[in-house]
Amino acid sequence: MIALVDYGAGNLRNVQKALEHVGARVTLTDEPEQLAAADKIVLPGVGAFADCRRGLIERGLFEPLRALAQAGKPLLGICVGMQLLFEVGEEMGEWEGLGLIPGRVVRFAGAPFEGANALKVPHIGWNQLHPVRADHPLLRNIRADSYAYFVHSYHACVFSSTCVVATTDYGYEFPSIVAKDNIWGLQFHPEKSQDTGLQLLKNFVELG
Repeated sequence: MIALVDYGAGNLRNVQKALEHVGARVTLTDEPEQLAAADKIVLPGVGAFADCRRGLIERGLFEPLRALAQAGKPLLGICVGMQLLFEVGEEMGEWEGLGLIPGRVVRFAGAPFEGANALKVPHIGWNQLHPVRADHPLLRNIRADSYAYFVHSYHACVFSSTCVVATTDYGYEFPSIVAKDNIWGLQFHPEKSQDTGLQLLKNFVELG
C-alpha cells in the first residue's frame, strides 16, 4: 500500500488516480500511523515551500515523515514535495526542509535571465529529461530526452552529484530527478507528464 500524504496541498486526486492507473493501492492520509503502516510514501506538493512545510507541521506529519524516511521507508517527493526533501528552501525566506538529501532549494536566477532574451520565471511547460544515472531503477523504460511537464520558480541545488539522476535545461542545467538510497524526487508533475510520468510512477510502485 502507498500512503499519499494529505497536508492541504492541491492536485492530490490527480496524483492518486495516476498511481492507481499504474497498479498501486493508494491511501490518502494525514495520519502518522497510516504513513508508518504503508509500504511506500508519496509526498506531493503544489504552491510555496513554506506553506507546504507548515501544512506538514500543523498535521503532525513533519517529524514522523522524516523519521520514517531515515529508517528506510521508500519516499517519493513530487514538485514542492521533492523540494521539501532538501535541507533548506529559500522561497520567501529561509526554511528548514526535511534534510533527507543534502542541498538547498533556490530561485532560478543568473545571466540566462537578464536582458531582452530573459527566460520567464516560473518555468512552465514541457521540457526534456537528461539522464545522469541511466541505470537507476526510476529510469527503467524511460527514453533519453523524454519530456515532462514542469511548473516551478525554484529548483534544487544538490550538494552531492551522486544524488542527481536526471537534469533539465532551463537556461542552465538543474536537477529534475534526484535520489538518495530509499528517497526519490521528481521536480516535475508525473501525473501531467503522460506516458513518461506514468512510467516513472510505475517504476516507483514496482521498486523492491
